[in-house]
Amino acid sequence: MKLIDGKQIADAIKAELAAKVAAIIDAGGDPPHLAAILVGDDPASQTYVASKEKACKAIGFTSSIYRYDADITEKKLLDVVDFLNNDPEVNGFIVQLPLPKHINAGKVLERINPAKDVDGFHPVNMGRLALGLPSYLPATPAGIMLLLERYGIETEGRHCVVLGRSNIVGTPMSLLMSRKGNPGNSTVTLCHSKTRDLGSVTRQADILIAAIGQPGFVKADMVKEGAVVIDVGIHRIADDSEKGYHITGDVDFDNVAPKCSYITPVPGGVGVMTIVSLLLNTFKSFNHEIYP
Repeated sequence: MKLIDGKQIADAIKAELAAKVAAIIDAGGDPPHLAAILVGDDPASQTYVASKEKACKAIGFTSSIYRYDADITEKKLLDVVDFLNNDPEVNGFIVQLPLPKHINAGKVLERINPAKDVDGFHPVNMGRLALGLPSYLPATPAGIMLLLERYGIETEGRHCVVLGRSNIVGTPMSLLMSRKGNPGNSTVTLCHSKTRDLGSVTRQADILIAAIGQPGFVKADMVKEGAVVIDVGIHRIADDSEKGYHITGDVDFDNVAPKCSYITPVPGGVGVMTIVSLLLNTFKSFNHEIYP
């Protein structure tokens, strides 16, 4: 069994980006600019946006955060999106989810200019992904593809089972693994809450990607010997430790890991790749690689 070290890969990619940004600045140019809109005080959102800001500064990106109270009106939030759409100094931006219940998140995401949608959630970018056209890929699936690529894990002709059909992870992940490319060219089964006899499906997987949102859901008897297991889940579980909690994923790691050829730990696996993918999308936007 080999651990897929997401932190090592993330650090390597950030070093590559930092060198490119330094070259741009040395040539007299302005660095890429990534902005984020943060509404309310959700702890997980606060942590993610702070990590994004830290990563931007580490590689030389300009980073801006637009913070608003949870009672901001939908109209005001849409005005902020319009402002960033029209700001030529901003290459890309994200609207951190979840949003308060009185705001239609779909309406807000659709308001983002697809050329600045570095989260890859806009229907235009999702549609381009489905058609195999160049697009900004959702950050977590893109990060998983980078891990598979950099570890040289063979995907062509392999059976990939994806647990979870969200628009953020499961659905785009299934599309990426099935389309032509390396990684890619897999035969994909997308499972969800209505899948019958789930274990019989997961035991067929050469590559199992767990994004089901339930801690420890994937047990050892659901995984075949030699499988590659990618754990997307991240859950804070209360305990009696000094911190008062520990982090775990969707996979029962201790019991599943011995059966695997490769497996991602939680933390230190997929999660650290999400921000790296966001930085890469922003750099593509800066270079007009997707939308000239």
